[in-house]
Amino acid sequence: MITRRIVLAVGASAAALSLAACSSSGGAPTATNSAGVIAPAEAASGPKSADDVTNTLTDKIPTVKLFKTYTAEDDPNHLLGRPNGYTSKTAFSDSRVKAGDVEYLDEDAVERGGFVEVYTDEAGAKARMDFIQSIAKGMPAVGEYDYVKGGVLVRVSRFLTPDQAKTYQAALGG
Repeated sequence: MITRRIVLAVGASAAALSLAACSSSGGAPTATNSAGVIAPAEAASGPKSADDVTNTLTDKIPTVKLFKTYTAEDDPNHLLGRPNGYTSKTAFSDSRVKAGDVEYLDEDAVERGGFVEVYTDEAGAKARMDFIQSIAKGMPAVGEYDYVKGGVLVRVSRFLTPDQAKTYQAALGG
């Protein structure tokens, strides 16, 4: 009996949200984000692509170079375009990273420069950052610098000095 009430309440809530998202109340257009929250249409368009963000980084940090733009087929984390994953991802190199520090790592390893991952919202980017940081706490050798701005997560090589890494934070605008 209680279970049926819960199911009915959840169903009624979902129907109300559906109607609210479709209503034309004369206000700003709305859309539903990945968390099911109704948001203004501007927010639904989300941040720029990872390519756009990486191009901004290369414009502001002369040592940065785009290495690779991932597709759903070659994304090593299998998160691109998938539920709770990112909408785009790039790998970049930073010439300030010493070749000897990354000699045996994959060509697109985060240690060679970093990654840009773009999510539909800031909550997705922060959740990914928190996950990565929780792993790094137990294994400092896999640590990295992470910066979130809106739905953008920039992951930066641990082989850069703190001051060098902060150039990425500044390039993101905060």
